[in-house]
Amino acid sequence: MDKPIVWEKPQIAGSELLVLSETDTVAVALQALKAGKQLKSLQVQTDIPKGHKIARVDIAKGESIVKYAQTIGIASEAITQGSHVHTHNVEFKPTAGQYDFCTDNKSVEIACTDTFQGYKRANGECGTRNFVAVISSVNCSATAAHNIAAAFDDDFLSQYPNVDGVAAFAHGTGCGLADNGDGFDQLQRVFAGYATHPNVAAVLLVGLGCEVSQLKGLLDSHELAEGPQLRMLNIQTAGGHKKTVARGVELVAEMVSKANEHTRTSCPASALRLALQCGGSDAWSGVTANPALGFAADLLVKQGASAVLAETPEVYGAEHLLTRRATDQAVGEQLVERIKWWEDYVERNMGSLDNNPSPGNKLGGLTTILEKSLGAVAKGGTTPLTGVYRYAERITKPGFAFMDSPGYDPASVTGQIASGCNLVAFTTGRGSTFGSKPAPCLKIATNTDMYDQLSDDMDFNAGTILSEGISIEDAGTKLYKQLLDVASGAATLSEQVNMGNNEFVPWQIGATM
Repeated sequence: MDKPIVWEKPQIAGSELLVLSETDTVAVALQALKAGKQLKSLQVQTDIPKGHKIARVDIAKGESIVKYAQTIGIASEAITQGSHVHTHNVEFKPTAGQYDFCTDNKSVEIACTDTFQGYKRANGECGTRNFVAVISSVNCSATAAHNIAAAFDDDFLSQYPNVDGVAAFAHGTGCGLADNGDGFDQLQRVFAGYATHPNVAAVLLVGLGCEVSQLKGLLDSHELAEGPQLRMLNIQTAGGHKKTVARGVELVAEMVSKANEHTRTSCPASALRLALQCGGSDAWSGVTANPALGFAADLLVKQGASAVLAETPEVYGAEHLLTRRATDQAVGEQLVERIKWWEDYVERNMGSLDNNPSPGNKLGGLTTILEKSLGAVAKGGTTPLTGVYRYAERITKPGFAFMDSPGYDPASVTGQIASGCNLVAFTTGRGSTFGSKPAPCLKIATNTDMYDQLSDDMDFNAGTILSEGISIEDAGTKLYKQLLDVASGAATLSEQVNMGNNEFVPWQIGATM
């Protein structure tokens, strides 16, 4: 069985090749290499784009391709030393389905010493932002929700400096689905998670009236009660769209005034729940940004906080590394059950888990989902896996956790926020302009070239691990401190351009009827 990855400073061979483990049969090109170029360790046989893999040794047809000391695929043809290793000569190898449990479970010493300036809520949770949310129960009330929120522009909100905004959370579902089962249950969890989120001071729920996702049913099933900071409106009983918007604006104005009474105060770092996310990954993701974020996540966990990994299709092939970190076998088996669910899910929908990596990922040097997943799990650091949660299920234990979700970033982050994450860290190699509400999103570049190209959107450059020789530990520590600053109110670049209004995307499963 493959041995566990040890995230160390990578070995740079002659400043042209990156060797991640001495057992690897491939290296990564640190710059574009032309055929015929003689390197210290080998001669380049074919052109190799920057960030792509080159064979360190001859690899026979059918033999494993090894990177990160792990199998990432099978050679579909004989590959000579110095040749380009990519989609043209590598086949996907399904996960072996053999797991160890709790063999890499290291104890963590908790020291609750660090703090951030946040909003303390009556239930003991702490917010990193202070929003009023307008949530549509169904797509039929989406426009009403948007129109209510649009009434509260910057001029209006300037009177309420402690309120970060009025945000509409509208979506494309809520009806035409069964009123029970996994699809309905997880949609209800999303609504409840946003309505009770620590970054939300007050919420207005807006429905049409005849939809499947009834507002009263939502309140009853999640033991919520209407009050001054949790109100409901139905378009049919309110008298139509215009009257609903007018009444909604009146209610939200009262909520904003009340929400402004909340002020930032010292909160323990243990109150943070960090969503770990990646999008537009490249060959550097598993070398720089993801390990640095993993180190920052470890620092948070050691403060008694939570770090939440997601995107189940993007841990496929690396889940065996996570089961070894499970606090007990039951937790590990819950993760395996989710993997098996996804195998069945894609099969019955005539898909393949190797449909991921995306075209952009492949252009950036990633070849199979196994390679992508091995880099993606580095975001989760090294601490024990304390729990496995369904999509949008509330995180109940501190420590490193996993939440089931698609790899599609907006749907995945929506679930993580609904689970209680009050901060989002998003690594990217190809570049992403993603932003989210009500939890701020800090974007982390994997390479300096892209960071410079998209400097208006990248909050942190982890590419310095290669371009300047910064250690993963130093980069991770710097990132951890920046996360505390964001939690305390420092605006991320996506917040500065008001992103996050269209990234509320509940994961829809089951039949649309």
